[in-house]
Amino acid sequence: MIWEIVKMSFESLLAKKTRTFLSMLGIIIGVATVIAVFAVGKGAQESVSAQFQNLSANSILIMPNRGRGFTSSSKLTTADAQLLLSADHIASAAGAIQGNSSVSYGSIDKSYGIVGVDQNFLSLSNLTVTSGRAITSEDVSGKTEVAVIGSTVAGDLFASANPLGEMITIGGKKVEVVGILKKLGSRVGMISIDEAVLIPSSTAEKSILGSRGQVMITTTVDNVNNSGAATSSITTILRTEHKLKSGQEDDFRILDAGSLVASAQESAKTLSALLTAIAAITLLVSGIGIMNVMFVTVAERTKEIGIAKAIGGKQSDILLQFLLESIILSMVGGVIGMIIGQAAIPIISYFKFMTMASSWTGPILGFSFSVLVGIFFGFYPAFKASRLDPVDALRSE
Repeated sequence: MIWEIVKMSFESLLAKKTRTFLSMLGIIIGVATVIAVFAVGKGAQESVSAQFQNLSANSILIMPNRGRGFTSSSKLTTADAQLLLSADHIASAAGAIQGNSSVSYGSIDKSYGIVGVDQNFLSLSNLTVTSGRAITSEDVSGKTEVAVIGSTVAGDLFASANPLGEMITIGGKKVEVVGILKKLGSRVGMISIDEAVLIPSSTAEKSILGSRGQVMITTTVDNVNNSGAATSSITTILRTEHKLKSGQEDDFRILDAGSLVASAQESAKTLSALLTAIAAITLLVSGIGIMNVMFVTVAERTKEIGIAKAIGGKQSDILLQFLLESIILSMVGGVIGMIIGQAAIPIISYFKFMTMASSWTGPILGFSFSVLVGIFFGFYPAFKASRLDPVDALRSE
């Protein structure tokens, strides 16, 4: 008997193919959106983790503070990193200045991130030189024109050739390649190391980036519990060095890496929750659409219901038939939505429109919610159909 009811439900839906498809469309879009939302949320969290994975929890970042309410220019320089070694609880410090510039070799000319670093930057950022050597203190003090290049830069400019000892041009300045970095596949702070060219900070400040560069100093605290005391000490030293008056705002920003990561991850979760709410509203609207369609279906088949009741059909059988139609609509729409949502993730990731990562949470939640929508919004029309009086139903036209 149940199989017959299921068969009749399918036959009824297939008899009105256009209406059935339009009823499922909202469910399809809603489920695909839920999957996309969770993929975006997970992608954002993975992106945050990758961006800060080379910064330990006891890292403190110092950057210039410019804009309304602050000093018009910042006096922060990479040389301040050496001063901060005398700050309380600071174990190490490294200065960097970053920007973008054209880099050319032979007929190849591309734009890359340029990072002026001191001798401590690589060890502090957990970076490894696979060939050649790193930037030394002699390079920084002598303002030498040398460069350590990322793996992507090496591949782009030199293909399979050995870059060591070759001369590249950065912003019109000839620089010798002395080292190649190990492929990282992630960022150090805001720097994509694989697509970067590292040069001595003094050289960057003097002749390549100048005032266009963004200074960043990375320090590590001897113990994560001493971050507060270290921050206070850093503030005192920099304010004294920059000769800031008592009522004057700091011309630098101090960011605790642990708090920075937590804040970025919290933002990613908030974004994911907001998009999930939008997707849930889409599914609810599609559920209302299903309910309206089922009401129309009941109205069209009133005489059919009357005949079924007249020949002994039970209320439970009629309720089950119409409820099954609603559930089938939502289930088929949910499956199609899952397929479209999952297929869209690698396509969007390939074209780099945004960072997305597959997650089982999205498909499971999306499909489950679509079935619940079908049951919830299909029950009342089905209940109304089962309660029709057979005599009144047979009289209807």
